Amino acid sequence: MLTDELDLHTFLPRECADVVDEYLRAAREAGLPAVRIVHGKGTGTLRRIVHSVLERHPAVRAFQLAGETRGGWGATIVELLPAPPEGEGEGGAAP
Repeated sequence: MLTDELDLHTFLPRECADVVDEYLRAAREAGLPAVRIVHGKGTGTLRRIVHSVLERHPAVRAFQLAGETRGGWGATIVELLPAPPEGEGEGGAAP
């Protein structure tokens, strides 16, 4: 079941970019307005990977580190764009 939180602690760093990409697509299709991605505090490697994906992902409206009550710099809150209407892709109306 898809929730509004993705915890990356069980994934290897080399898997995280693909996991985040797929999760964001699924979350947007499910109509979630925002999600929380837990990358941990550690050395910052996962945070950098996550933020790199978020900077270029077409489903992302904005993102920021979570507030202290939601994980601080160990998690990122992502605001998602609404999914395009059925029959339309990322680039606009279908031909």
